[in-house]
Amino acid sequence: MIIAIYYNIVFVFLPEIGADLGFTAQNLQWVVSAYAVAFGGFLLLGGRATDLFGRKNMFVLGMFLYAASSLVGALAGDPVSLIAARAAQGLGGAGAGRRRGWAARSWLPPRSRSSPPCSRRAPSVTGRCRSGVAPAGPAWFSARSSAGC
Repeated sequence: MIIAIYYNIVFVFLPEIGADLGFTAQNLQWVVSAYAVAFGGFLLLGGRATDLFGRKNMFVLGMFLYAASSLVGALAGDPVSLIAARAAQGLGGAGAGRRRGWAARSWLPPRSRSSPPCSRRAPSVTGRCRSGVAPAGPAWFSARSSAGC
């Protein structure tokens, strides 16, 4: 989530970034585009690297690269170093991007296998009740089809 937020929050600060670092109006878009191009371009490569090196290793490496390039971008004094830092952020985001859900699931304690079966089936039962299938049963389908629906 932080990867998506950080991508969009830059739009708010583009005028200040341009004024502080001396960007021209034509080159200011590269602050956003460098991140997007690197993130999108290396997303498949990040997935393949995850297959080769493991989910945890790629997640940690991607987050480290993301954090380090964020620090470099915050300390950037010229447009070229900021654009390079944003590209490195995109690369780190692509490395960690698809593994975020895995990290959250793997660090939480596993659900007990001895939980009652009704707690595992509750979402599907409530969904059927809300849709009208469970209360009416098979008659619901025949009544709907004979009514021309």
